Amino acid sequence: MTLLYDDLTQACSKEVTLKYSTSFYKAVNLLSPTIQQDIHNIYGFVRFADEIVDTFHEHNQEELLKQFEEDFYAALK
Repeated sequence: MTLLYDDLTQACSKEVTLKYSTSFYKAVNLLSPTIQQDIHNIYGFVRFADEIVDTFHEHNQEELLKQFEEDFYAALK
């Protein structure tokens, strides 16, 4: 099950990179294949945090970012 989850989340990270920044996606593909997925994963994560700030103006952005951070640390545990 972990392999399925890992495959799915990594595919999502690549898709987020592609949808939000095609130029960055293409640049990542020029890097060593051994680090490409890691870069997509990092971008996918920070893109969602950035999206809270860029898009959710009608919501409490500070609270959303705080919850995002708490969810991140909870997931690590």
